[in-house]
Amino acid sequence: MDITQLLAFTMQNEASDLHLSPKNPPIIRAHGSLKRIKTDPLESDDIRSMLYSVMTEDQRSEFEREMELDFAIAFGEKARFRVNAFTSRTGTSAVFRTIPSLIPTMEELDLPPVLRRFAELEKGIILVTGPTGSGKSTTLASMVNHINQTASKHILTIEDPVEFFHTSKTSLVNHREVGTDTKSFAKALKSALREDPDVILVGEMRDYETISLALTAAETGHLVFGTLHSSSAAKTIDRVIDVFPTGDKEMVRAMLASSLQGVVAQTLLKRAEGGRVGAYEILVGTNAVRNLIRENQVAQLYSMIQTGSRYGMMTMEDSVNSLLESGIIGKDEARRALLKTTDDGSERDEDTVSASLGGGKMAADGSGIESRTSMSDSSTGKKPPPSVDSDDEGYSF
Repeated sequence: MDITQLLAFTMQNEASDLHLSPKNPPIIRAHGSLKRIKTDPLESDDIRSMLYSVMTEDQRSEFEREMELDFAIAFGEKARFRVNAFTSRTGTSAVFRTIPSLIPTMEELDLPPVLRRFAELEKGIILVTGPTGSGKSTTLASMVNHINQTASKHILTIEDPVEFFHTSKTSLVNHREVGTDTKSFAKALKSALREDPDVILVGEMRDYETISLALTAAETGHLVFGTLHSSSAAKTIDRVIDVFPTGDKEMVRAMLASSLQGVVAQTLLKRAEGGRVGAYEILVGTNAVRNLIRENQVAQLYSMIQTGSRYGMMTMEDSVNSLLESGIIGKDEARRALLKTTDDGSERDEDTVSASLGGGKMAADGSGIESRTSMSDSSTGKKPPPSVDSDDEGYSF
């Protein structure tokens, strides 16, 4: 067994991730669920050999020195993979995240119409947030793809590593990879302002300097896209402000208030008939929203989202209920999503969620009953992976 076989198998089963961990067989995540491949458990040396076969000499040296490494590889012309190699207590491990070579359009992803408006703006900052695996990169790729196809602009992406690779069409697209093409997000952003960009995509806004430079770029007439790991629009605003020292918070509130165009908090839910679909909370940077940020009234943003539907705003609860009413997700999946989502980040109680969904009770174990019926995923048009008889049973390799 070699890594190319495993990656091909991952793609054939439309899995989003391939996990390699010592003492375990390879595991794929298909439509949100982990499934073991029916083969012998891997040893640490097996995994290291697989990784070294797709690493450059410099990457091998860095991995041995740092004990972890992010990089990307191409699998023919069909797909790319974002790879994280790391060291665990049992030895060398790795996770391969699938990045399709064909970038889905906003229509194929069925993104809310307001995201098209965000992509067509001339300046400001748009933040796309959510947990790992929530589809942030895909959403941003479709927005950048829309700009690339419809406008004549210079698009600069700074990522770690580069995921979706855009071929220049109407626009000019330049990709920079942290560690390979630049030393850090901050250094790349500093030089970006002298590279005549119209649009800047920052793969991850991790620290004070990166966030500060991104806000400066947005204030100086650039359209900036960035990602954060936060679960709601209000928590995203808090997260940005909290990165700064106490003495700078008033200044950053003013910068954010003047440049914020929107926040998109998203998650992926299981479709009732197979595949996954996005649910979104959207905050639009209206004058009222900017005043709340400037005056440090972030707690009132959720109420603003609830009443701002005419601007394209929506709460996560409204998005989940819309998917439920359309029959795209089941009631158990909707209930699980709402149990995780509130305006203040705390967990809802089940009675509140049941009332929101029109009554009903969860299964005793809180998991509900999941449909095993499958259909083609709307974003890919491909057949789903083979069905299995038990959640404990994996795929034959």
